[in-house]
Amino acid sequence: MKLLLTRHGQTDWNVAGKIQGMTDTELNETGIKQAKTTKKKLEKENIDIIITSPLKRAKKTAQIIGENRKIPIIEDNGVVERYFGKFEGMTAKEFDFDEIWNYKLNKQYEDAESVGALFDRVQGFLEKIKKEYEDKTVLVVTHGGVSVPIRATLEGIPEGMEVLRGLGLDNCEVKEYEI
Repeated sequence: MKLLLTRHGQTDWNVAGKIQGMTDTELNETGIKQAKTTKKKLEKENIDIIITSPLKRAKKTAQIIGENRKIPIIEDNGVVERYFGKFEGMTAKEFDFDEIWNYKLNKQYEDAESVGALFDRVQGFLEKIKKEYEDKTVLVVTHGGVSVPIRATLEGIPEGMEVLRGLGLDNCEVKEYEI
């Protein structure tokens, strides 16, 4: 299976440096332009299916990329952004952002999803799509937080790496994998 992985386009919260998590923010003008650029970049790819997070910013990115192509778009909670609990809406400077990504601590913060739970969820998603789409090209449109365990898993980066947050994709950055 060929997996194309991208993160949604920019939002106003990205610009402000706010943690979005499950807060359902919209793409801004720059984010729409980024999605259109990614659409153009991927236009020669024979994409069989697009799987997207159900959050607006990812769905809109997926819709733009798939415009004028008869590619099915499926929403999947396996790639919804990590829930950051009370930290959503805050900037990384307002709390210890490295600590919330510290795999060794694997702490539960105010009902936020732990790093371990995020990895389990995303690895389950990857196993599922490998079986369902083994001979296909799949585009996954997700979030910065979810791109961390996807990249760590597919690039062989150990789960126990102390701080994982540097693995997050930039807005509309595309990575390609054979899995």
